Amino acid sequence: MTEPLHLVCPHCAALNRIPADKLAAQPVCGKCKKTLFDGHPLELNAADFERHLSRNDIPVLVDFWAPWCGPCRMMAPAFVQAAAQLEPQLRLVKLNTEEAQQLASRHNIRSIPTLALFKGGKEIARQAGAMDAGNIVRWAQSQLA
Repeated sequence: MTEPLHLVCPHCAALNRIPADKLAAQPVCGKCKKTLFDGHPLELNAADFERHLSRNDIPVLVDFWAPWCGPCRMMAPAFVQAAAQLEPQLRLVKLNTEEAQQLASRHNIRSIPTLALFKGGKEIARQAGAMDAGNIVRWAQSQLA
């Protein structure tokens, strides 16, 4: 049996311990019984953002975006497609920089969309500008290789 990973539930924010070799087996939350991965990015607010970055043992790919941003809206379907391909190896999340301006400032977001990859709560890579799903997947995987 492999070492368990800690995963934050996207529905109730409970912390779950899942054996790494069981990630692909559609694990469910021990508290709310909902699936931990559904192939879609998770929309986070400022309160949940830190918990997901610091408590998930898998890398977290963040799309910093805003509703008024044309390139952000164009990239949104590609980010959903990338989530379907990258989960459960990564957790994909979206953070609206208009609603979480302090977080965007703290993470030095200067242009949107910006993708930032976090591992163990620390940023390990960043890419500004809209990308298609294939490029999002390739970029994320190359940063973790």
